[in-house]
Amino acid sequence: MKKRVTLTFPKRAVQMPVTYVLAKEFNVAANIIRAQVAPNQIGKLVVELAGDIDQLDAAIEWMRSRHVNVSYTLGEIAIDEDVCVHCGLCTGVCPTEALTLHPETYKLTFTRSRCIVCEQCIPTCPVQAISTNL
Repeated sequence: MKKRVTLTFPKRAVQMPVTYVLAKEFNVAANIIRAQVAPNQIGKLVVELAGDIDQLDAAIEWMRSRHVNVSYTLGEIAIDEDVCVHCGLCTGVCPTEALTLHPETYKLTFTRSRCIVCEQCIPTCPVQAISTNL
């Protein structure tokens, strides 16, 4: 089973080796989608956790017991077709190639099933045609 979550670390917990503990103690793989972590600051990780459902639940409970805020990512990317100018800037930052330009029409194509909602495309869009649907 897979769960996409956002982990928010308090300042005192940013040095904790969370992904190591998840793999070693809970047999849970953590695919880091986006990270913003610095010493003595609040840290954020967007990760996709994969493993047995019971192990996932135990791992999430362990993180919460260590004062790591765990929130489930349920949103999805929305593209306003009326605003999009099909410039293709978003395709350059999309790690899964969910956003591509059609080779003949050069129109933006969005493959929702490939999107991991990393939100890297949102600040890249010069006309703000991309947002998160929560």
